[in-house]
Amino acid sequence: MPEQLEAEPVAAADLFGDRIDAARRFAANLAAHGEERGLIGPLEVPRLWTRHILNSVIAAPFFDGAAVDVGSGAGLPGLVLAIARPDVEWTLIEPMERRTAWLSEQVADLELDNVSVERMRGEEWARGRVFDMATARAVSALRTLLPYTAPLVRPGGRLVFLKGANVGREIEAAAKQIRQYGLQDVAVEIVGEGVLEEPTRVFLATLGR
Repeated sequence: MPEQLEAEPVAAADLFGDRIDAARRFAANLAAHGEERGLIGPLEVPRLWTRHILNSVIAAPFFDGAAVDVGSGAGLPGLVLAIARPDVEWTLIEPMERRTAWLSEQVADLELDNVSVERMRGEEWARGRVFDMATARAVSALRTLLPYTAPLVRPGGRLVFLKGANVGREIEAAAKQIRQYGLQDVAVEIVGEGVLEEPTRVFLATLGR
């Protein structure tokens, strides 16, 4: 028997505003089909809102323009952010066919007209530095992540990665890549304190011009 989706946290309606109904639908869809389709693990449904959806949407204010989510997986954070920020144009890059099928189905079901889905790896992108921002969540360490995200972002654009408690060590280990891609204003912001059970750490950097 599938696990029950946790009760919607009070903070969800505040964070999504008038987009909360779409967020609820996405949460229900992921709870119903995520495990069977290999999108989330068996322990994630009872903490889907708190651990995944709110952890993603809390970063919504950082975005504008045209953004890319590399390794979008189940749509965390890309679909969540696209729901919360219909004013931002989102491209979701994901190499696995079953995941891109899911992402495309959700875009249609949720009537998101600000999202395109691309089946490829980040390093396979061949259309140049066309994005204002790139994001990723739970994909890989910074030193691995930077080589296939930084080349997608225009000079002066920003990287906005959702990271865990070890982000400081990741920054130290990625010193070479940070220099290589000319990243400036590297910082970590902790967001959601007092709102989320576990605040989100956001790695921020600007692409050198």
